[in-house]
Amino acid sequence: MGFFDRLSNLWNGILGRWISTKETNNPEAVYEAAIEERIKRHRELKKAVSGIVYLRNKLTAELEAQEHQQQDVNAQLPVAVEAGEDEVAILLLTKKNALEGSIAQLRIDLDKISTQAKDAMETLVSFQGEIEKLKRERDEMLAKRATAQARIQIQETLDGLSTDADIKALENVREHIHKMQAEADVGSEIKQDSLDARLAKVKVKTQDATAKSQLEELKKQMAARNTAAEGTVKKTM
Repeated sequence: MGFFDRLSNLWNGILGRWISTKETNNPEAVYEAAIEERIKRHRELKKAVSGIVYLRNKLTAELEAQEHQQQDVNAQLPVAVEAGEDEVAILLLTKKNALEGSIAQLRIDLDKISTQAKDAMETLVSFQGEIEKLKRERDEMLAKRATAQARIQIQETLDGLSTDADIKALENVREHIHKMQAEADVGSEIKQDSLDARLAKVKVKTQDATAKSQLEELKKQMAARNTAAEGTVKKTM
């Protein structure tokens, strides 16, 4: 192998890997290109099939026309013979023989072209089905690729997280919450020991003492009324 052959192989290898990398990095473009190429070929195939169908229809029309002529000749021939028109009869017989040969050949040709048209139509329908199948495959594969990329990204994110950092973050949060609770407790204790709190306690005690004095006074008054009532009853008796 010569130097230039080796250089050509090396270049082809590098170019092939570069193209392969581009294709794998952009699968949607690859699918779209493949689908577009098949659609183009489908148009070409459809055009070819239309030519075959046109020829089949043309042969069918020619066959029908000659069969009608054959029917007319078959109807005219006995009339010419009975009328003694030998020249006309010979002309009709010649025409009849020509029509029979032409009709036979047309039927052979029509049979062949009809088979070709049928096969071509089946190929066209099958090719259309392949295009639709490729479109479905594109959608499914792109969806799988997106899902795989999302899973890989999530996994990479999880792998990038430090467990120690997570624990440290939780400890910081817990410590902050405990400090807030301590501050709330301190505020409550300060409020309980404040002058206002002490004054409130004194007011409560004063109110209780006043209420007790009033109760004692009320009991004395009721006892005095009861004693006076009893004395009145005795005098009456």
